[in-house]
Amino acid sequence: MKNRAKNKDLFVGEISFEAGEEDLRKLFAVCGEVKSVKLLTDQRSGKFTGRAFVRMGTDAQAKDAVQTLDGALLIDRCIRVSAAKDKPEKTLEQEETTTRRRSTGRGRRRS
Repeated sequence: MKNRAKNKDLFVGEISFEAGEEDLRKLFAVCGEVKSVKLLTDQRSGKFTGRAFVRMGTDAQAKDAVQTLDGALLIDRCIRVSAAKDKPEKTLEQEETTTRRRSTGRGRRRS
């Protein structure tokens, strides 16, 4: 079931910083139903990074969006559209390292 949803997910890159969620919704709507749009932001600054994930209604609509919209002009830039890749699963060791880094929040900061 998890893989079926992934076939509908698209990665969009090289988006103009002037573009918003509604701009992407309108553009991708020409290829079918847009289920969701998630604009990616920098974790520290909170600023838009020029990348997003778009989920289409069906696999066929997602495939059509890749073929139709890859290289399309949105505001002042040509966007890149591709099928989203699965996020690699973290190993137990990576998970523990991440938890350790976040857990304390105290102590001496290193410069």
